[in-house]
Amino acid sequence: MGRIKVNLTLDADVAATARALGLNMSRLAEAAIVEAAKIERNRLWRAENQSAISAYAEEVAKEGLPLAGFRSF
Repeated sequence: MGRIKVNLTLDADVAATARALGLNMSRLAEAAIVEAAKIERNRLWRAENQSAISAYAEEVAKEGLPLAGFRSF
């Protein structure tokens, strides 16, 4: 996928510091957005699947881990 231009507003001191340090603000912003999107996708998935997660946790609490008798550790 290609790259696109977007507008981004930053605190003037933050931008000045990044420029003085030779940091690539576009790449840093992109990396931060990628990480934030990953975290949000995971949060949404957990929220959407909470009932199944809870049901499985309840089952494990009552019956133990499936195939626990075959574990070698």
